[in-house]
Amino acid sequence: MKRLSCILIGLLLLAGGCTDTTSHSKAVYMLLDTSGTYTRELDKAAAIINYLLGTLQPGDSLAVARIDTGSFSEKDIVQKMTFDGRPSVSNQQKREFKQNIDTFVKEVKGSPYTDITGGILQAAEFLYETGSGRKVILVFSDMEQELAKGYVRDIPLQLEGIEVVALNVTKLGGDIIDPRKYMDRLEDWKAKVEQGQGQWRVINDLERLERILE
Repeated sequence: MKRLSCILIGLLLLAGGCTDTTSHSKAVYMLLDTSGTYTRELDKAAAIINYLLGTLQPGDSLAVARIDTGSFSEKDIVQKMTFDGRPSVSNQQKREFKQNIDTFVKEVKGSPYTDITGGILQAAEFLYETGSGRKVILVFSDMEQELAKGYVRDIPLQLEGIEVVALNVTKLGGDIIDPRKYMDRLEDWKAKVEQGQGQWRVINDLERLERILE
């Protein structure tokens, strides 16, 4: 009998040791290009954010930031939040989040430069701090980076465990004349993300938003 009790205790200890401690929460960081004429596209970005607010669950995190002249800074974060575990509180947080984004889209002024790399560096820092199981950076941009004089962004990205999804990558005037510019631009970003151990996707069909977090 004593031997049987010892075996049962051992099995219970083993079962306890197999407890799943993996985080199943999601964290999404969305970067908004606010340079030049791209600000005209921000209504589409607001629709994507509404979709995320309707899809993310209590305990998930969402941040929205603008891509500005120097985006490696918290000052460009428009709104960030980890939604409360209580659904009623989480819903109230989401309503406040939406109101702030609507105000931002209505009042935003275009930036002279487009520091996409700085924005991705800031996004990765935020996502790692959340400790979430799934980490996603959404980049709503034409992916044309333009840096102000003196800014250094020739920096290897560190994106292990992070998915980077480029959204609504519009074609520039030069792309129409020479499509290789568009293809090269996307291929360069793909290489940067994958060299940093991240995963890369492009989604231009915004009619199927469920693909963003599929």
